[in-house]
Amino acid sequence: MNGLLLDPHSALAEEITLGALLRCCIRELCGSRVRAAGPYLLASIAGTRVRVPARGGMSLRFTGRAERLAGGAWEPLTSDLLIKLVERELAGGEGSGGGFNGEFAAQVTASREAVAALLAARERATPPADPWLASEQALVGGHPFHPSPKMRTGPGWERYAPEAHARFPLRLLGVRADLVAGQGDVSALDSMGSLPPGYLPLPAHPWQLELLAPDLRAPLADGRLVDLGYGSRPVFPTSSVRTVYEPVSGVCLKFSLDVRITNCVRKNAWYELAGAVELTRRLGPVFDRLAERFPGTRWLPEPGYRSAALGTRLLEGLGVIVRSGPWPVCEPGVTPILAAALAASPYGMAGVRDRGVPEAAEARRRADPVTWWRAYVERVALPALEAFVRHGVVLEPHLQNVLVGVDADGLPAQAIFRDLEGTKLIEGRHDLSGLPERVAEALTYATDRGWNRVAYCLVVNHLAEIAATVAEAADPERERQVLRDLWAAAGEVLSGYAEDEGWPAPLEALLSDATLPAKANLGVRWRRHADRAAGYVPVANPLTPVGPDL
Repeated sequence: MNGLLLDPHSALAEEITLGALLRCCIRELCGSRVRAAGPYLLASIAGTRVRVPARGGMSLRFTGRAERLAGGAWEPLTSDLLIKLVERELAGGEGSGGGFNGEFAAQVTASREAVAALLAARERATPPADPWLASEQALVGGHPFHPSPKMRTGPGWERYAPEAHARFPLRLLGVRADLVAGQGDVSALDSMGSLPPGYLPLPAHPWQLELLAPDLRAPLADGRLVDLGYGSRPVFPTSSVRTVYEPVSGVCLKFSLDVRITNCVRKNAWYELAGAVELTRRLGPVFDRLAERFPGTRWLPEPGYRSAALGTRLLEGLGVIVRSGPWPVCEPGVTPILAAALAASPYGMAGVRDRGVPEAAEARRRADPVTWWRAYVERVALPALEAFVRHGVVLEPHLQNVLVGVDADGLPAQAIFRDLEGTKLIEGRHDLSGLPERVAEALTYATDRGWNRVAYCLVVNHLAEIAATVAEAADPERERQVLRDLWAAAGEVLSGYAEDEGWPAPLEALLSDATLPAKANLGVRWRRHADRAAGYVPVANPLTPVGPDL
């Protein structure tokens, strides 16, 4: 692929794709084969020398084009060539799991093509007026450490893509009352349309019904289900694609698409449907206590689900989880913003408009980065750590699972945690007797695995990316020193909390260990493993007294 011949959308998509895959290689494959040399990071991948201008630090922000050494001269590295190098490195290499993944190249390529399509679509679309929704729909580049961050299987995904500012009506099914499956409070669904007597409403994602069409023929033909067509109220897809916001009722609806998005096949397994309601019941008192100690803490419960008892395939395929919307939990004058939008580099993603970040927040963190950052760490990190240490609850506070409420002055005032699919309970600290075995299994982590998840999601995935963006935007000439100041401030906040708690082992490790666990997304995709089975690689801990070379 010759970047000089690409249109602007394809060129930016190539830059994003190459950058994400190269970050994965540096983090997961290169090990001792990567070193700094002036403005460059030098690495060796499958025997090929590669260099890229970089600011360094955990987030690996690249500042120029990556190159490879060929015939004694440096020439541009392309994503197509890097895919081949990764395949050569991993096919039978040490720690690769052996074998060859014949899907890998197509998945990375599909992700690159999706980014180009999304960039083009955004130019023709109008972003939502709601600033929270604008932030949900801003993630054109996706996960900066994933080999195929925008890969989606199944035809027609563009019509439902949040990054393309999609909005669409839901399809409304009626399920015969004696065949309704569900638990908890789903009253928000009952206002979504009029149904014949003896039926209850079951909203469905249009893409979901297209994919389930063969399985729906029989129940629609014999009256177990009725299809009432499209609703009259538009919904807005949020960053996960399959969860949409319904403004009239003010709730979010999490659908079961059963397509691969990024890494995982996105469906609501039967045990996840039941688990969401069970976790909502159990976490209510936990979040009450978290909010007492950290008043800015909020969460979005998932109080109920509804589906149809028509066999496992349709029970899961038609299952919809009701989730509270964010606006009701925000204090007056506070605007919820997706953390991932706050982490997007205003420079590295210059071609991506409408990031949904309020002007006040941008201005405040540029003018006073340490104060802004200290407030951010206090709001986001402390309740997530408290949930683990005191309550045995593993939140999954990565950038797409946390909304940050910014006040009128642009300061972080609230942290709103969401998506119970990734939330787990520590084994041995909760009585799960009485739950079906598969539900209980899906709700739990062993202590060490739970801590890896918290440390990765909170620090490596979340705080590191926010810190890099704050430092980059505040003062490009002093970026390295600003980044050091930010991590020093974070260390003060977390050390104060650890002192109050008597320095429990996880907090002592967080603030003294030389490395932290980083999820190995490249390895997960290569091995075709489920996300729950992800392995971790060590990365330098920026919270240690010495810290990495930032």
